[in-house]
Amino acid sequence: MNREDHKILIGKTARRTTLIGIGTSFLLVLVKGVAGVLGNSYALVADAIESLTDIFTSSMLLVGFRVASRPADKNHPYGHGKAEPITSLVVVLGLVGAATIIVVESFKNLRTPHDVPEPFTLVVLIAVVISKELIARYIQKKGKAVESNAMQADAFHHRSDAITSAAAFIGISIALLGGKGYEYADDYAALLASGIIYYNAFSIGKTAIRELMDEAPSINFIEEVREEALKTEKVLGLDKSFVRKMGFDFYVDIHVLVDGKITVAEGHQIAHAVKNRLLNHFPAIQDVIVHIEPI
Repeated sequence: MNREDHKILIGKTARRTTLIGIGTSFLLVLVKGVAGVLGNSYALVADAIESLTDIFTSSMLLVGFRVASRPADKNHPYGHGKAEPITSLVVVLGLVGAATIIVVESFKNLRTPHDVPEPFTLVVLIAVVISKELIARYIQKKGKAVESNAMQADAFHHRSDAITSAAAFIGISIALLGGKGYEYADDYAALLASGIIYYNAFSIGKTAIRELMDEAPSINFIEEVREEALKTEKVLGLDKSFVRKMGFDFYVDIHVLVDGKITVAEGHQIAHAVKNRLLNHFPAIQDVIVHIEPI
C-alpha cells in the first residue's frame, strides 16, 4: 500500500467509526431523554444531555478529519494534520460544556422538591452503560490503530457517557432503597459524573496541546525508526533523531554517521537510501530529512 492509499484508508476508517458513534449517541439521546422525563430522573436527563454533546463533538470530528486528510499545498507545505489535535480541543470544549450544564441543572434540582425516580430507569441505565462502553472500546481500538488522538478523545467522550450512566444508576439505586428523603441521591450522582467528565476533558486537552506543541511520539516508535535507519548500507551509526506528529502523519529529522572519507555524492546517496528505507517501512511517515555526519 502506498502512502496516499494509506492516508485515504485512515481517513475512511476514522469517518466510518465516527459515524457509528454518532448513530449510537442519537438513539441513546432519545431513549435516555424519554426515560428520564417519564421516570423522574434528572441524572438520566443529564445523561441524555451528555449524549447530545457526543453528537456535536463527533460531527466536528468528521470536519476535522476531512481537513486533516487534505494534501499539502503552497500555504501548508506540511499538510493540514494540525486540524486533528485542534478537533480534539473542540471535543474538550464539548465535554466541559456538558459537565457545566449538568452541574447547573443538578444544583437547581437540589433546591426543588421532586419524586423518587421510577425503578424502570435502572434497566435503561444498564443497557446504556453496556452499549456506551462497547462503542468507546471500539472507537479507542480504531483510534490507536491509526494513531489518532482525536478518535481516542472521542472514545473518552463516549466512555464519560458510560460513567455518567453508571453514576446515575448508583444514585437512583440509593434513592429507591432509601425511599423518602433519599430522592436527591439522583442529583448528587449527576454532580459526581460531571466531576469525572471534567477530569477526562483535562486529560484529553493535555494530549491535544502536547501534539500541537510538537511533543515527540512514544519512545518505542522513535527506537523503531532508528533501528530501521541503522540497517541502511554504509550507515555507521546515528546521532540525533527527532520525530513529530502532524495529524495522521509523522515527520522525521535524523542525523546519520558515515565514513568521513567518502565523497559528497556518496553521502547524498546514503541520505536518500535512509530516507527511502524509512518511507517504505513506515507508511505513516510522510517525510524524512537526513543530515550526514562524517566520522
